[in-house]
Amino acid sequence: MKITALAIVLVATAPLTAFAGSLDTAPDSVVAVPVAPVKAPKLAFTLRAGIGGAPAYFGAKDLKAGPDFSFSLNYLALPGGRSIGSTDPRAVSYGFAPRGSFRYIAKRSSKDDPELTGLNDVKASVELGLGLGYTQRNFEAFADVRYGAIGHHAWVGEIGANAVMHPTEQLTLRVGPRVFFGSRDYANTYFGVSAAEAAAVGSKFTTPYTAKGGALTAGLELGATYAINDTWGIDGAVRWDKYLGDAKSSPIVAQGKDNNVSLRIGVTRRFSF
Repeated sequence: MKITALAIVLVATAPLTAFAGSLDTAPDSVVAVPVAPVKAPKLAFTLRAGIGGAPAYFGAKDLKAGPDFSFSLNYLALPGGRSIGSTDPRAVSYGFAPRGSFRYIAKRSSKDDPELTGLNDVKASVELGLGLGYTQRNFEAFADVRYGAIGHHAWVGEIGANAVMHPTEQLTLRVGPRVFFGSRDYANTYFGVSAAEAAAVGSKFTTPYTAKGGALTAGLELGATYAINDTWGIDGAVRWDKYLGDAKSSPIVAQGKDNNVSLRIGVTRRFSF
């Protein structure tokens, strides 16, 4: 009502010539230029790079520092007008959604860790896989399955859940349990002692041990993410795990620790193409 009344007052008090047309009026010098539409990206993903600390091998007493990195897919345009994710960097997709899973395991060597004398060296491994996640504003859960594409060539899986808190618009905190599973081949690679290893000259593991796999660790993770802006951020986490079953009974873990702590912190960068 206030805008209408003001308009009536202006019309009533303005000179009549202001509304009269004139053949001498100069044309408008401002020419409208069409604006090219902004193209939506076909691909958007986030990379994290930083530093982490983890046991030198499964069962080790001391932590070893090393590089830490991760990849997460934010958006992918598919044929036929379909897509995965969102082009909005602040968008959160609630409900069930597929997810990728990746893990790198550093090599294990008795040269670097003399307490492992007698055990065969284990090459560095790269695990690749898929999973299913469920997300709500204050809760999330996931289940992942991976295969050792490089290195151990065995199957592993992990399940977990988080309580999610948002103290500020930029800061997100997550805390929740984790359970890790490994196949028989995986368990024997990292926790088993073969007859040949037990009989090796100078071996500190004189009794063969066969690990059958199953649930190998259970623990808790606390993570934090801080969004500096829509492109850059900081991400970190601390995780505690306790060995279970055949992993806990392994002579490799017995001479070290039956639990471990790992941590990481890094910078995230979003890319769009």
